[in-house]
Amino acid sequence: MSKTILPLLDSSLYPQVWQQQTFTNPQTLLTAMLTADITPDAHAFTQQLLANDTYQEWINSTVFGRYLHRNFTAFYQQAEDSFNSDMPALFRQELARHAQYLPLEQTLFFAGNLPKSVRQTKVLTTTVNPATAVINAQKTAEKATMSHSRTIVNQVRIVGKQVLGFPIRHNKRTSERLRNEVLVLDFQDLRLVNELNIEDIKKSNIDHSILLRSYDLR
Repeated sequence: MSKTILPLLDSSLYPQVWQQQTFTNPQTLLTAMLTADITPDAHAFTQQLLANDTYQEWINSTVFGRYLHRNFTAFYQQAEDSFNSDMPALFRQELARHAQYLPLEQTLFFAGNLPKSVRQTKVLTTTVNPATAVINAQKTAEKATMSHSRTIVNQVRIVGKQVLGFPIRHNKRTSERLRNEVLVLDFQDLRLVNELNIEDIKKSNIDHSILLRSYDLR
């Protein structure tokens, strides 16, 4: 089955007017959310996405929901079980059969440290909703011990023509509708290209340091 290329979502989303400010690209919008210049509102950004024709094309191109992704991940974690030993490969083969090439220069986001398994399994869960990434990163930091708390947000830029993945179509009636996830299923290299420390968010008596990491994905 020949693979198609998803259209570039960012070109239809930006410039983005957000809380009476205009942002020319996803990086400037993300930075504004991290520095508390604007409030990260996942629901509002999801509404922007659902009203976007390109995003509708993205989610209507896939038949999979998050439940299949969860099963796929679970079988990967049970690979040492001889009964399930073939399931990760079968799931991956089925997922790859329906995957498409992600567009060059598309930006994706994820919260927290890069899972150690990603470079081995070549599976990375991301989102096109920067507010979702920021909120998830803040929740992770709040759960950490106060002496080690840090808000970590990652932005990933697609720079290779052979990066396979697909958007995850969520149930609109559940909280998962705010995830706006994209499952990156196959890639050659994920390279950290920049780390930026940003001013603390001061919404409470305790400040959390912020680390913005930028990756190139090919």
